[in-house]
Formats: sequence, structure tokens, C-alpha cells
Amino acid sequence: MEYVADLHLHSKYSRAVSKDMNLPTMAFWALKKGLNLLSTGDWTHPMWIREIKQNLEEAEQGLFRLKDDKTSLMRFLLSVEVSSIYSQGGQVRRIHNLIFSPSIETSEKINTELIKRGCNLGSDGRPIIGLTSINLCELVFSIDKDAMIIPCHIYTPWFSMYGSNSGFDTVAECFGEFADRIYGVETGLSSDPYMNWQIKDLEKRSILSFSDAHSPAKMGREATVFMTKDDTKKEITFKDITDAIKKDPKANFKIGYTIEFYPEEGKYHYTGHRNCNYVQLPEVTRKEGKICPVCKKPLTVGVMHRVEDLAKDGFSKEVSKLSPSGVKWIIDPNKKHPPFVKLVPLNEIIAESLHSTVASQKVKDLFDKLCLTFGSEINALLKVPLSDI
Repeated sequence: MEYVADLHLHSKYSRAVSKDMNLPTMAFWALKKGLNLLSTGDWTHPMWIREIKQNLEEAEQGLFRLKDDKTSLMRFLLSVEVSSIYSQGGQVRRIHNLIFSPSIETSEKINTELIKRGCNLGSDGRPIIGLTSINLCELVFSIDKDAMIIPCHIYTPWFSMYGSNSGFDTVAECFGEFADRIYGVETGLSSDPYMNWQIKDLEKRSILSFSDAHSPAKMGREATVFMTKDDTKKEITFKDITDAIKKDPKANFKIGYTIEFYPEEGKYHYTGHRNCNYVQLPEVTRKEGKICPVCKKPLTVGVMHRVEDLAKDGFSKEVSKLSPSGVKWIIDPNKKHPPFVKLVPLNEIIAESLHSTVASQKVKDLFDKLCLTFGSEINALLKVPLSDI
């Protein structure tokens, strides 16, 4: 049994997020996309936690379903992204972390403690808090030891653990005494697992991929697939998910593979200046420096450059194999991490083939038809032979 999980999403209460990011619409799109495990997102927001309580009920331990659709296999997990802005080591740090909560009760207790510390949770679905990553861990784990914290999009230059402008060089620098409780990291759209495999600091940690979607159509552009170890059909629980991320030998599930966006398409992959329409490769940055040749201001150091800086031993050779359906899988030759696959979103493929835009009605109609014919977008892209499409 596979659970295709997108556990980093945002609700309509976050800035620049579609009003369609409500629980019923998210569930509807999840089935179309081929997802069966979603983040609720944004449970720190007072209006959204109210909607969560109104619309969801616990199905399995720590996982929720829509109250009015008890037959659906779609599940929600309580997760939220928080933005910590603080000073540490003489530098301003801007770190985004995901919190996985095993219950609404735990979520509400965390919210109460954040409010006591002066956090304005009603301002945005992704709240800005003044707590350090260490303080955040201390708060969350003191309330519920079963909760989990995952650093988000870990190379984003301005807002992440390894970010070139406001981050750290190691997990331990960021999380201090709680570093051993950081069992996994989220790659972000501008890096893929292969890049993360080069970082010794991440060698024993799970490499997770989620979409950080702001609209239903973007859900599942990155996902993590949890699989039963003995390939039997089994209901999954919150503990099963966290045990798999921890790589617990006694876990019922494991991370089978991840689905990836092409990192070159991510807006932070290369060093550059978006306003100047200028990008450069890491080797050019090392030779020419970090000053934009157009505006003469400092460039934003991209993810690829940052990964190369952190990969002290250089890059290993990429190893791949083709599946029977012709899909290219990237394999970790050291067998420390599960494989992954990079996919182009189906609506983009359709738009390209029809010489149209993803927003056009004919692209939407064909997208819906293919999803209906083959079960879902992920099935069409990943499992159906090209000859059948």
C-alpha cells in the first residue's frame, strides 16, 4: 500500500494563497492529483483551526478525514509552517520550520504557548514568530514528545536552515541540543535528493519532498511516498509516518520514494538577480564573484552554489535506471536513501503539446480527461506506459 503525501501546504488564510485552499476542495484535488495524505496547513491561525475542527474528524491515530465523506481514503495530517526571525551568532536568522502535530489538542496547546510568548497568530497562516529554532523545539517537545519538527525548503537563500543569506552551516548550529530530534529535512523546489545526498550532515536524516502549494493545482508537484514494508494493505497512522521519517527499524512503513520538481525550474536554483534577468553557474560565481554585472549589487547566492559549498567531499556520480514504463529513477548508490523521480506537471506537458497555456480551457479539459482515464495525474505520469496514453 502506498500513501502519497504532500505535507507542506497552505490554507486560504496565508498570504498569496488561493481562496480554493479549503479542506473539501483540497481533498477533491488530491484525488485528481493522486495524493491520499495531505497537510492541513496553517493550524496556528485561529480561523483555520476552527475550520479544521468543523470539517475534520480523526480516522486513524493522528490522521483526519472529512466528516461528510466517511468512505474516502483521503487523510489529513496537522502540519503548519512557522517563520522564525531572530538573532543568533551576531547575525539575523530567518528559518522556516514545519511542525507535525499528532492531535488537535496538541496543536491548540502549542498555539496557546505561542500567544503567551507574544506571537501574532492571526496575522497570517504562516506566522512570524520571534522564537529561535531551539526555543521552538523546546516549546513543542515540552507539550508533546510525539510532535515532529522538519526544517522547510532548507536552501532557500533568505528563509531556511542552510540559506546563504540567513541560515547555518549545520543542523546542530541551528537546533543545538535538539539536533538529534531533527529526523528529516524538506528539499524545497530548488534542490533534489541527489543534491542533498552530498551533504554529510544529512547522511542519516530522511530527505523529504512536499509542494508548499498555494493553490490546489500545485499540490503534489513534490511528494513523499510512504509504503508498507511487507507490501500489505494497511491503514497508516501519525506514528507510522513519524517512525518512517525516523527510519525506526520497527516501523510499519518506510519512505519508498519521492516525487520531485526539476530543481532547475526553482526560482532559487542558480545564483542571480531576477530583476536583472541574470543567472550564473557556481563555477562562474567562483571565478567572477558575487556582484551582479548588470546593477553592480550583490547577487543572491543560489541553491546549487550553496550545496557545493556544503558538500565538502564533492559530488558523487548520479546513478539512474529506467522503469518498465520508461520513467527515469535516480538511485542512491550507497543505499542510504530511497530513490526519486523528477516529473514535469501534466498540465504543463499538455500546454506545451497544444501550444497553449496551462490556464486555457482546452488544457484543463484534457488534464481532467487524462486524470479520469488513468486514475490520477501521478498515475498518468509515473505508472502508465507512454504507449497507452
